[in-house]
Parts: sequence; C-alpha cells; structure tokens
Amino acid sequence: MAESMQGLHRTCRCAEVTKEMIGSEVTLMGWVQKARDKGGIIFVDLRDRSGIMQLIFENGIIDEEGFAKAGKLRSEYVIAVVGTVAKRGGAVNANLATGTMEVQVRSLRVLSESEVPPFPVEENSKTKDEVRLKYRYLDLRRPDLQKNLMLKSKVMMLTRQFFANEGFLEIETPMLGKSTPEGARDYLVPSRIHPGSFYGLPQSPQLYKQLLMCSGYDRYIQIARCFRDEDLRADRQPEFTQIDMELSFVDVDDVIDVNERFLSYLFKQVLDLDVKLPIQRITWQEAMDRFGSDKPDMRFGMELHDVSDIVKDCGFSVFTSALENGGSVRGINAEGQGEMPRKKIDKLVEFAKGYGAKGLAYIAIAKDGTRKSSFAKFMTEQEMDALVQAMDGKPGDLLLFAADKKKLVYDVLGALRLEMARQMELLDKNEYRFVWVTEFPLLEWSEEENRYTAMHHPFTMPMEEDIPLLDTDPGKVRAKAYDIVLNGNEIGGGSVRIHQDDIQERMFKELGFTQEAAYEQFGFLLDAFKYGVPPHAGLAYGLDRLVMLMAKVDSIRDVIAFPKVKDASCLMTKAPQRVSEAQLKELGLEVAPEEE
Repeated sequence: MAESMQGLHRTCRCAEVTKEMIGSEVTLMGWVQKARDKGGIIFVDLRDRSGIMQLIFENGIIDEEGFAKAGKLRSEYVIAVVGTVAKRGGAVNANLATGTMEVQVRSLRVLSESEVPPFPVEENSKTKDEVRLKYRYLDLRRPDLQKNLMLKSKVMMLTRQFFANEGFLEIETPMLGKSTPEGARDYLVPSRIHPGSFYGLPQSPQLYKQLLMCSGYDRYIQIARCFRDEDLRADRQPEFTQIDMELSFVDVDDVIDVNERFLSYLFKQVLDLDVKLPIQRITWQEAMDRFGSDKPDMRFGMELHDVSDIVKDCGFSVFTSALENGGSVRGINAEGQGEMPRKKIDKLVEFAKGYGAKGLAYIAIAKDGTRKSSFAKFMTEQEMDALVQAMDGKPGDLLLFAADKKKLVYDVLGALRLEMARQMELLDKNEYRFVWVTEFPLLEWSEEENRYTAMHHPFTMPMEEDIPLLDTDPGKVRAKAYDIVLNGNEIGGGSVRIHQDDIQERMFKELGFTQEAAYEQFGFLLDAFKYGVPPHAGLAYGLDRLVMLMAKVDSIRDVIAFPKVKDASCLMTKAPQRVSEAQLKELGLEVAPEEE
C-alpha cells in the first residue's frame, strides 16, 4: 500500500548529508538500491540523483510496525524516512561520499512499491542496449547516466553564462520553416491549413542566424535543436543539439578568439582542466598531408609520409601506375609493430579495403633488422633501403603503404592510423588535444552530379586572394572556413559568410544554380541582403558530441536522455507510428497500406 508524504519535507538529498549534521534529524526520500536483513537490524541503501545513504532500521529506534514494514522493502521502492545522522557503526565504505555515516531511522513511509525491474539499476550495466532503451526511464536512474546528464546541464548553463557576458543575445529561431535541402534530407511536417504544403524542420538555424545579422543583433547565440533525416551511423541521431552562434563586423580571428576563451572556460569549470591558449592551427591541406584527415587526432604521432618521389621509378607496378594516374603513394610507420603476425596484417588489409583501397602494401622489420614485405620481389635492395629510410623505419617497426588517387590514399591511411592507435592503445580519454583546421577548400567535385558542390554551404566566403581562381581553377579556391577538432572529433565548425552580391552570384554560378533556382531556395535571404548587410561569421558546436568527450563515454546516446536507435525509432514510445484515418484526412494525405 502506497502512503502519502503529507506533512513531511525533504531536508536534503542523500549525498548532501555532511559530517556536520551528525546528531541532527533529517528527512530523506528516494529509491531503495538494496535491502539486507541481518536479523534484528535491517540495512537499506537509499539512492537519489546525488548518490547513496545507508539507512539502519533497529527495533527500539523504530516501532514494531515500522520494523515490519522495513523488512518488506525491495529494490526500487520509493520511500521517505525520518531519522538521526550518526557515525557508521560498522565498516566504513571508502567508495561512497557518505561512507562514514548512516541514518538511524525512527519513521518510514513507503511512497510507492516497485515490480522487480527488468535489469538491476547500477553503474556500468551489462544489459543489452535494446532492453536499456526500451526501459529508458529505469536506465536513466543509473548513476553513470545521471552523471552524464548533469554534466550536460552544467555545460549548457555555463555556455549561456559565458556568451551572455560576451554580449551575445539568445534568440530562438523557428522549428517550422521552409524546406531547403542543405545536404541531408529534411524532416517534413504537413500543414492542415494549407493542404498539400509542408514545413521543413531545421537542419540548422543557418539562414535565420544570417538574417538576424542583417537585422542588427550583432551577436546571437542559441542552444538549438536540429533535425536531419539521414541514414544513421552508429553515432548519429535524427535530432541533435547545436550551440549556434553568429557575429557581425568580424573576421576569422575574432570568431576563433571568443571560442578559444569559451572552451578554456568550459573545460576549467567542468573538468578543472587548463586548455593552453592559443590553440594550435593547421590548414586543411596540412591536416590531410600529415594525418589523412580533416579532423586529426593529435594525441599521437604516426603521421603520413609521402613517398611518391622515392618510388616513382621502382619496379612495383601498383606504386608506379597509381602515380601515372595522378595519384600518390603514402605510408605510415606503426612503431614497434614489426613482429605483428601475418594473420593480423591480413586483417589490416581487409580493413583498408573497407575504405576503398585495392590492397595494402607493407614492410615488417624484425627486431634483428630483417624485413618481410609483400612487394620486396619487385624492388631492388637500394629502393627498399631508400623507402625504409624515408619512413624512418627502425628494427621492430611495421610500415604500411597505400597507392591510389590522393583522396582515397588520405581516407585509407587516415582510418588506418586511427585503427593502429586503437590497437596500440595510444588513445587516452583523459587527454584533450584541440586543433583548429583552417582554409578548407571552398568547393568539392561531385562525381555523381558532375559539378562542384559547396564543401560547407553556398554562403561561405572564399579567401580574398583566391577569388580570381573561381574562373580559372575553382578546385583550388580556399574558404574562410574553420573547424575546431578535439581528439579526432569535429566538435564545431563555421565560416565567414559572403556579404557582397557579386561574390554570392559568382558562387551560385559556380555551383550550377541559375538565378531562378537560387531565388527559389534562398530568395528571402538574397532579398534581405539588398538592404545593407554587415560582414558576418559564425560557428556551431555539436553539443552532444562535445559532452560525450567531456564525459569520456563512447556514444552520444549516453548523453541524450531519450535517444533513437539506428533506424531512427524510439524503443520506449515506439515512435514513429501510423496515425488514424481521421488525422490523415484532416491533412489531405493518403498513405500506402502497410505491407503484410
């Protein structure tokens, strides 16, 4: 039977009881973590979001009826107790903040009972994800998940504080907007009042925040919900949160400056870590050449070596034909891995094929300096020596090579570098290495569409000195775009925007937009730009990913209260679902019948 808490008032949370309170009376409420009957004395661990407090029920301190009630307590019952804080009589628990104290209970109320939960509510649960997500309300009682969500709450609060102090205004932008496909698919919302017409949910507040700059708000910030209807990878969610900002009358350095100070403030306040400023900057080209990735993990070396010049005249046709087709040959040195068994090397070859490589060439140097290689028979001794030397190969090292089109070589070796770091345990979650990647290409060539597409979006400003190249060599034009990367994750990115008509028109032309098509999609922005637009620039962070790294967890699901699974459904609510005929009729929609 559930009892009422009327007349009781909680004095504090479980882990907020301090040594100073010993001898005084407290009222605590929470969930039973576990109950142990030791005959004549009952121990109960009481849990709430702050932590655990040990309760003691003894005949003589609590009446008989209360003692009998305590004997029936089970996991996840919700109870209220009144009692006296005392020093622990038994063993002290060093793992608990409250491990030196207990509460001797004089009265107990059972506020609600619980069925046996489908899995134990405890840290580091070994329960299958499907079960955890189906009963997410129980999963969220687990201390590790509660800690993550409290950390996220703190990050959001500090973010608002920091940017408010920097003169940013928090302004909300609409959820129901116009569908402007910006890369991913939009989520569409049918309109009842305009049958056959649809709103699009925002993939980001990009166009609105640029309009706010036109409207003179100068510095805008929003913790914004965004939606993308794309095929989910392991770490993508259909809805996610951005820390979104835009600034007027600024250039690249101004945006980078305020964001470096923000990151420094955030990491100090939340993790008590000092971020060394200024944060290192490398250009996109340097990132690709050294790390094979535009989001390089800087916690370890193992950089790429370009050995194209060394092998251009060698006898190994895999290398030479890649070079004849305008590609490159590059390698990485996995130091100390020279004794890797052949089976494991074959696995690395398969791994490389997963990224589009035709294969992977290797030289394994044993501790005594002898070499095993997949291509030695095509090379002279001198060519092999030169290659090993170019790679800084020492006895005990494993050298891995990819030869193909440049982009593919970067992809393969960039991924392989990370895979080797994982195998060699070089990735320390307690180490935070930031880097700015700047000067991204403005455009990238799309094989499918046989034209250039915008690497970020059509409003990204080219670097002034590269503007003439738009006519002669568009692929070489660099953008005033920048990403902030942390431990191999792009946690934020942005750019200076185009505010001059003539440059914007050239950009649209380059992207294959006719004037009409540009107006069809972005007319309201282009019209706004006719009425005096300030130079402006912005940046957005993926909040969930940033918090995931700060919380040292492996998935963004662990920092989102109610996440979706890979097919974008919610196992707890069973969304998305079919709706009634009446609802469809109101919207003027017909839906194909369900397939049996």
